[in-house]
Amino acid sequence: MRADGANLVGQHYLSLDTGTHYPKHEEKSHPLATNAFFLTSPSSPPSPAMASLAGAASHVLPSVMIAATSTSTTPRLSFSFSSSSSSPSSLKYLGSFPLLPHIFRYQKRSLIGTSSGRFSTLASPKCAASNPDQLKSAREDIKELLKTTFCHPILVRLGWHDAGTYNKNIEDWPQRGGANGSLRFEDELKHGANAGLVNALKLLQPIKDKYAGVTYADLFQLASATAIEEAGGPKIPMKYGRVDVSGPDECPEEGRLPDAGPPSPSSHLRDVFYRMGLNDKEIVALSGAHTLGRARSERSGWGKPETRYTKDGPGSPGGQSWTVQWLKFDNSYFKDIKERRDEDLLVLPTDAVLFEDSSFKEYAEKYAVYHDVFFKDYAEAHAKLSNLGAKFDPPEGFSIDSNPTQGQPEKFVAAKYSTGKRELSDTMKQKIRAEYEGLGGTPDKPLPTNYFLNIMIVIGVLAILTSLLGN
Repeated sequence: MRADGANLVGQHYLSLDTGTHYPKHEEKSHPLATNAFFLTSPSSPPSPAMASLAGAASHVLPSVMIAATSTSTTPRLSFSFSSSSSSPSSLKYLGSFPLLPHIFRYQKRSLIGTSSGRFSTLASPKCAASNPDQLKSAREDIKELLKTTFCHPILVRLGWHDAGTYNKNIEDWPQRGGANGSLRFEDELKHGANAGLVNALKLLQPIKDKYAGVTYADLFQLASATAIEEAGGPKIPMKYGRVDVSGPDECPEEGRLPDAGPPSPSSHLRDVFYRMGLNDKEIVALSGAHTLGRARSERSGWGKPETRYTKDGPGSPGGQSWTVQWLKFDNSYFKDIKERRDEDLLVLPTDAVLFEDSSFKEYAEKYAVYHDVFFKDYAEAHAKLSNLGAKFDPPEGFSIDSNPTQGQPEKFVAAKYSTGKRELSDTMKQKIRAEYEGLGGTPDKPLPTNYFLNIMIVIGVLAILTSLLGN
């Protein structure tokens, strides 16, 4: 149930359109000319094992250029694959060479480049947590990407689809699915619900190449949250440190993502989202991300070829949007779905049911009126979705925001409450009220008087006064 910018809505996750459109077989040129990974050698001359690997590789990949390079400190053996020799089958064959697992055991990470717009689907060793500084820099690069390509919707959708395969009934990682970077592999990309997401990977791959210390799982969720925020949406309380799956054999089976037009929309949405551990409020809040993006009939089977709101872009023209300003994140989706006055705006069965099902309607009506309430609930639901199924290193994850305040209790400072000149915060008022009501008091009724205690206090005071006067 996701917007084209965040379409968790459908087995055909209504393709969130990217501003930069690539024809079906067109590949965007990449800054790197070759695919390459490097193996460090402990001594100046290549070891016999390295030489053996080089010899084997030269027979396996005739067009591979193998060079032993040396510096004053760390010699290394580099393999450079020309674009013509970097087919998945060739790489897979080299990956099966018996010496490679022993060498990769000592490599923390393999650096895999891309050429001609291709992204690597080569299995790689499981990586540790992302580097916080590189994540911050990657976020700035994503912001620049959004300014030039208007790809907010498809980046939201990418993060949602990677996380949306989570099954709370499966404990083992990565079998449970979720935000683990598996969507970078062709096996999962070719699922019907992921049509068009290869374009999102093409947009992000240069950033991944630039920041090798960032996992795909973190990059997908970082891009999704940043796109929401840069479109005018709420600040998402994100955490990072997600670990990537290592190969396509760890991708989830097809069919875990929602469909846009099921026979029973409300039951379908609950089946899919309850399986992820989400509730009705979160289903409706996340549906609000449809305020971004467009549906394209050639990808999802839904939507007009173009409307007066999409015929001129920005980005590639065409498709049908849910809202008039489909690159602005606000609560207009709920208003437009409720009114249904504009035939150029899309309303899917999974959209319409939000105002038909009594439980969904309670939240949809509220979000159509209260912008701030929608933003608050959406930010919480998005953060929860982005963590589904993820394995974090460190286990508690980490933030890259300098002052992450969301979810932290208010720190008590006595001076703040010691004078009548300052207003109590809402949080402190709630704490005081909770304690008051816990003793039996209410706003309409004072605490019951303890007459016996009052009498004892009076007698005690009189005894003290009598003693003082006697002395």
